[in-house]
Amino acid sequence: MSIKTMDITKIITGIGASEGIAIAKAFRLENPELIIEKKSVTDVVQEVARLEAALEKSKSELETIKEHARKELGDDKAEIFEAHLLVLSDPELINPIKDKITGEKVNAEYALDEVAAIFINVFESMDNEYMKERAADIRDVTKRVLAHLLGINVSNPSMISEEVVIIAEDLTPSDTAQLNRKFVKGFTTDIGGRTSHSAIMARSMEIPAVVGTKKVMEEIENGLLVIVDGLDGQVIVNPSEETVKAYKKKATEYATQKAEWAKLVNEKTVSADEHHVELAANIGTPEDVKGVLENGGEGVGLYRTEFLYMGREELPTEEEQFTSYKTVLERMEGKPVVVRTLDIGGDKELTYLNLPKEMNPFLGFRAIRLCLEMQDMFRTQLRALLRASIYGNLKIMFPMIATVDEFRQAKSILLEEKTKLQEEGVDIAENIEVGMMVEIPSSAVNADLFAKEVDFFSIGTNDLIQYTLAADRMNERVSYLYQPYNPAILRLVKMVIDAAHKEGKWAGMCGEMAGDEIAIPILLGLGLDEFSMSATSILKARSQIRHLSKEAIEQYIEAILSMSTTEEVVSFVKKQF
Repeated sequence: MSIKTMDITKIITGIGASEGIAIAKAFRLENPELIIEKKSVTDVVQEVARLEAALEKSKSELETIKEHARKELGDDKAEIFEAHLLVLSDPELINPIKDKITGEKVNAEYALDEVAAIFINVFESMDNEYMKERAADIRDVTKRVLAHLLGINVSNPSMISEEVVIIAEDLTPSDTAQLNRKFVKGFTTDIGGRTSHSAIMARSMEIPAVVGTKKVMEEIENGLLVIVDGLDGQVIVNPSEETVKAYKKKATEYATQKAEWAKLVNEKTVSADEHHVELAANIGTPEDVKGVLENGGEGVGLYRTEFLYMGREELPTEEEQFTSYKTVLERMEGKPVVVRTLDIGGDKELTYLNLPKEMNPFLGFRAIRLCLEMQDMFRTQLRALLRASIYGNLKIMFPMIATVDEFRQAKSILLEEKTKLQEEGVDIAENIEVGMMVEIPSSAVNADLFAKEVDFFSIGTNDLIQYTLAADRMNERVSYLYQPYNPAILRLVKMVIDAAHKEGKWAGMCGEMAGDEIAIPILLGLGLDEFSMSATSILKARSQIRHLSKEAIEQYIEAILSMSTTEEVVSFVKKQF
């Protein structure tokens, strides 16, 4: 709904990171200023002991936060804090701090701050998402340790005991995990985007959030009444009674709409002209299946298996993997589960593999490329998947496939392991579909060749968009080029779908674009068979599709693909559908 804004004191625009409306007093979450002074020390043994005590206290706090996150948000979110704990135990970080204390005879605070700054600067200068997240992790963790060394209390959002909207420069993962949903009605930050840890957690917790405003800390004081509109990405400061009333109405309408969507939980996804498509969910752990079923998911379109490998010090065993895959398949009760084999590299790294650093890891030794070289690791995963296959409807797909030879080699290894297991007398499901991610432009262009080899395609638009337009979506200077509706992207998607259908195969999509309300009509018209998205987006998408006619949209597809700009596409879709 549209709300008049002439009587509003101030509107701050940002990125709607989590849908919903929150109205409450502002609570500024400010980290205390940590003033670090260089001091000479004589007893370096005692100074190292001070450091170790602060490290242990920080570890204890993070263990508590991790368990809270596990109970409230699930295992994959809790793994963020496992990574933080690993930072506190990392000899590459801790030993240089101790060496600086003993070698230069300086205080622990100064040594920690100096060494941490070097690590943070190195990671922040690397132009990829994973490394920048590691910089944020180090900053979050070392601030906690510094606060303990300085005797300053660390902020504890879990102690909030009245209804508030959190105002912050940023929310660290540990801040977000401690938010009490009973009292924290929403939050807004100066920095961040839809893919930041805090945004992902906000959506899991269903807390309205607007991030990336650049100025809420500058503009909003404690106690001011604030409205966080996560639907339109706006923060309204010190609104009038009339405006509050209007937003309460908007919140009620949104709640009513959500209740209507909830009625579709057991319905199939059928368009207005009776065309059925499958709405599936992207998951990271077995615990995520609960959300898939509660939101009416018709399957799992992407099971990101890398979470099994992350936040630990060694590779998961075959038995550990088998148990996870079996659990997901059983809980989905025969609904399709598409499992992506290990997709490590680029923005996801396993420290225990000791892989060499790369200048451009997104275009480097990652995903299927890594698995084809490190075959023992790959074969272990494939064996676990094959053994679990009899417990449900398993489909296997390989990520980052660039050439037909890569797909053939990966499938050959899968079939070799299947033969070995069968010779051992292990039961394996018949006719397991084997497909591939389409996230590299060459794969989309050669989709007609791949379609003769695969059982299905799943289009990974997050990477396909940034590779096609040569624009890192995490780089603010070129983020304007991250365009899901760019005609080049839409044409590639059409090539993939058409190639699949020509060979009697199905095509799905598991990128953010699959749940996008502008993209959904276009994808329906292009003939996409399966839309895989975050579980909380499924019912909204189902409702939207029920009001769309595939046949009617098809008449406009040629016109849409002939448009020159993203803006033209968006304007046309909003007007027509």
